[in-house]
Amino acid sequence: MRAIAQDEFGDPEVLRPVELPDPVIGPDQVLVEVRAAGVNPVDLLVRAGRLAGVVPHHFPLVPGWDVAGVVRAVGPAVDGFAAGDEVFGYQRQDHVQHGAYAELIAATERGLAHKPASLSFEQAGGLALTGLTALQSLRKVGVGPGDVVLVHAAAGGVGHLAVQVARLLGASRVIGTASPRNHGFLRSLGAEPVAYGDALVDNVAELVGGDGEVDVVFDCVGGAALNDSPALVRDNSRIVSIVDTNVLELGGRYAYAKPVPEDLRWLAGHAGAGELVVEVQRTFPLERAAEAHRLLEGRHVRGKVVLTV
Repeated sequence: MRAIAQDEFGDPEVLRPVELPDPVIGPDQVLVEVRAAGVNPVDLLVRAGRLAGVVPHHFPLVPGWDVAGVVRAVGPAVDGFAAGDEVFGYQRQDHVQHGAYAELIAATERGLAHKPASLSFEQAGGLALTGLTALQSLRKVGVGPGDVVLVHAAAGGVGHLAVQVARLLGASRVIGTASPRNHGFLRSLGAEPVAYGDALVDNVAELVGGDGEVDVVFDCVGGAALNDSPALVRDNSRIVSIVDTNVLELGGRYAYAKPVPEDLRWLAGHAGAGELVVEVQRTFPLERAAEAHRLLEGRHVRGKVVLTV
């Protein structure tokens, strides 16, 4: 099969097209013909070796945890999928080697769901990891009816889905930080935009009114944005970050996506009904994965970048 692999850690140039043996599936695995693979910030960390001390890595390493495609075959213990099914999913394993930047992937059954017919493969390829991150993070801090939620980096891959998921969970208002060029986009998703910068706390307070505080802060940035968050929220235990473990020192929560079948089906249901929109800013063919990484590293992507196979 064709794949994008790396034999060492480094810059995007370490990603190269290769031919690898087709995957062999186990009894509880699904062989998926990949049509699209989402490119996520975690892929950049894997490529650069920044997660090498967290989980084992093996070369040649094929990146990619986000996938959408068509089932080619299933293991004998698989119950929920059959050849020909269109699927999407989150395929993080306990070691890093056999990812989605390839023509085929041996996928875990628990990390797959049926793709809604209304979604393109490109949209589905960008849904699982970011959608699970948004849903599980917001649930972790108990987002529900009446809450006012602030999302840092609300126009990004996770952020733009978090805006929508918060509303689906019942939040009465969602405020999103973003650069001015993305304010119209956030309004189209039902969020109230506010600019980044030194005046963030004052700007949010003016927008919120009353005591100037929100119920929940969802942080996709870390650093200064996270440090400002205690001044923005009523209860520090309702700050959740997906990028900065320093949130724990503030009394908040740290979140990391898990492949939960029920959550994937929740995302599929709402996306299929048109209630959860995946914004794909740009697609690249598989062979141009290095370009996709460079674009994402520029930190100006709205929504998702996706590889097509």
